[in-house]
Amino acid sequence: MRIAHVSDCYLPRTGGIESQVRALAMAQVAAGDQVRVITATPGHGGAPTRPEILDGEQLDGIQVHRVSMRLPFDLPIHFRTRTSIVDLLTANTADVVHVHAGVISPFAWGALRATHELGIPTLVTVHSMWGPIARPGFRATYVIGRLSRWGMQVSAVSRSAADLIAAAVPGVGEVLVVPNGIDPSSWQIERMPSDDSELRAVTVMRFAPRKRVIALLRIIELARRSSPGIRLTIIGDGPDRPRAEKFARDHGLSGAVTFTGYLDVDGIKSVFAVSDVFIQPSIKESFGLAALEARSAGLPVLAREGTGTTQFITDGIEGLIASDDAGLAHALVRLARDRQLLNSLCAHNVSTTPAETWPAVLNQVRLGYGAAMDRMGN
Repeated sequence: MRIAHVSDCYLPRTGGIESQVRALAMAQVAAGDQVRVITATPGHGGAPTRPEILDGEQLDGIQVHRVSMRLPFDLPIHFRTRTSIVDLLTANTADVVHVHAGVISPFAWGALRATHELGIPTLVTVHSMWGPIARPGFRATYVIGRLSRWGMQVSAVSRSAADLIAAAVPGVGEVLVVPNGIDPSSWQIERMPSDDSELRAVTVMRFAPRKRVIALLRIIELARRSSPGIRLTIIGDGPDRPRAEKFARDHGLSGAVTFTGYLDVDGIKSVFAVSDVFIQPSIKESFGLAALEARSAGLPVLAREGTGTTQFITDGIEGLIASDDAGLAHALVRLARDRQLLNSLCAHNVSTTPAETWPAVLNQVRLGYGAAMDRMGN
């Protein structure tokens, strides 16, 4: 199958959507598909010429086309998205277009006009939890699409995220669930023995407001009042890091919280090997790939209810689910005091493969493509 992915952001950026689009495209190439990625993210050179856009470049066996402009901060925006993508997809025919969107994705939404004009079946995967900010834009897009008889199928990366879209846009039809994928074997690690007097928590996040790093530090502060042996390692970087480090100093957490900065996969696995539990404080997590990676490494996961992480974490089986931040603090204290429960959760995660493996996810993606083709046919 000839597949064209559209994403505002792609390599050399390394965020969640970019990484997942790359991994999906590579899995499809390995399965025998002809795959290209269309993005507004600039490469390392200047703004590409039209021939360079049409030809693209080879990365990881994937043809990458950069419909990009040189803008401040390398913003992934193009002022002629529709016409540029029409030109590109006319020269490089696709059987299906897979658009990847977040809350604010001007390039992705502009691409929908191009796929409608060309009559190409399109699957739109939403990679975020859509609240009030996103609803008006999506509703307008869908109404225009419906009136124009676009062949568009909507999907989300978790049931929680899909239900929000269905509630926000009556008449959108079935919102499919196409989860993120993982190769669990690549996250298997040799766990190091732990000291029962400590509970070593870890998280992987971008230091951005919606990830709630300050809330996480408050959770650790609260939990340590009952169990002083609780410690936290935060892997990642971002604009909120200085504020988080100051909070840790001001609240007496400097000796209990470690900030590693950005780590590559091997670095993350080395921290997982000396950790007991993964904690995810975000309440706007549409999926939570880092949590799935930790679960695949054998770590129990603590997360908030109502998030996409509950797609693969069931309370009392792969981890513990809390209704609020106080509940997350209580869950930490509970695991610090109940080593039998901690070991039971770890044993389950080590011995049981998560459902979100690439073969299963590729099958779900194929079903999404089929649904998009059916809509185009109707």
